[in-house]
Amino acid sequence: MRWIDHRLTAIVLLAATTSLAAPAGAQDWMEWRGPNRDGTLENFTPPQTWPDQLTRHWTLEVGPGYATPLIVGERIYMFSRKGEDEVMRAMDLATGEILWETTYPALFTMNRSAAGHGPGPKSTPVFSNGKLFTIGMAGAITAFDAASGKILWQKPGSKPLLYYTTHSSSPVVEQGAVIFHVGGHNVGALTAFDVNTGDVKWRWDGDAPGYGSPIVVELEGTRQIVTNSQGKIVGLDVATGELLWEYPYVSSNFTNSMTPLRFEDLFIISSREKPVTAIRAKKEAERWSVEQVWENEGVTMRMTNGVIVEGRLFSLSTRNSGQYFSLNPRTGETVWLSEPRQAENASLLRVGLRTGDLVLSLEDDGELIVFRRSQEAFEEIRRYKVADTDTWTQPVFSGNRILVKDVETLSLLTWN
Repeated sequence: MRWIDHRLTAIVLLAATTSLAAPAGAQDWMEWRGPNRDGTLENFTPPQTWPDQLTRHWTLEVGPGYATPLIVGERIYMFSRKGEDEVMRAMDLATGEILWETTYPALFTMNRSAAGHGPGPKSTPVFSNGKLFTIGMAGAITAFDAASGKILWQKPGSKPLLYYTTHSSSPVVEQGAVIFHVGGHNVGALTAFDVNTGDVKWRWDGDAPGYGSPIVVELEGTRQIVTNSQGKIVGLDVATGELLWEYPYVSSNFTNSMTPLRFEDLFIISSREKPVTAIRAKKEAERWSVEQVWENEGVTMRMTNGVIVEGRLFSLSTRNSGQYFSLNPRTGETVWLSEPRQAENASLLRVGLRTGDLVLSLEDDGELIVFRRSQEAFEEIRRYKVADTDTWTQPVFSGNRILVKDVETLSLLTWN
């Protein structure tokens, strides 16, 4: 383990040398899929006219990984890989200067079938009350002090997996606990750890982890954690870990990589080669039941999480080599499809609630697409090349600032 508590000189490529003040509408980004954990950014004011190009302020070598960078105040927190170690860093948002970094050994053998995605961590950290919580590629769970980088507590990981790379689920903090789905193929437990001590508060071992991440909702008067596991969609009581309901749902390679998306009383799900589907969990006479409400076989989402905008679901289907689509989340009816061959994967955000809704999509080929929430067709506004290597990591927006993570580097860009 290595902890550096002094400021280092960041090796940056500066396209602009001036410091960036916090812009109006700047917003913290403290967990998976943003402030509301649903891909929605409320305090966002788009430019009156989108520029021809974005301005790049700095680029920093941070190592491989798909973890989303976090923004808290004027700090970035980045979880990635550095040689044989996993590393958590704090950086100055305006300059990219490293404020502290903490590493620990993370030895494992990556399966050849997953080698193209690199050995870096896939799970996004969560920030809560001055602490950072992570799960690494081999399953080590770590709590960091966000001010200094010191490790507060750590749980050892699992043995290297023979085939499936799990530990992609991103944690959530609720009621004094940080909740991770630990384990590997066929063996695992959704587990709540005390945020201060790491002690286990409860665990549910009814299924192994999937690749998707949990959400927390209020349903029928009960605060629930809803998540996909290896072969199910489940709802558990957040306070006790009691299983309330479950719905069998198995992908062809057991990945189940989507985060459930809530719309009114429905949960919208999909997976590898499985149609977009809506289910409803309800309680009657103290018993829970789950029903399928609709299914759309024309579109499927493998790893692209959708967003709800003004009563429409927007996402990227894996059919036809990547095809944007809009559907009615109440009925499942397709509203429109874009031209095919768009991208293999994309990270979508709904932005601009007060100024006219937009959807931003960072595709895996390094292109950022701005399009309108049209009811009739795919209406692209602008397209920017923001990286030269693959971009599977969710971008982060705060005011007019954009953080983009590609295979090895993190960059700060602005549109004015």
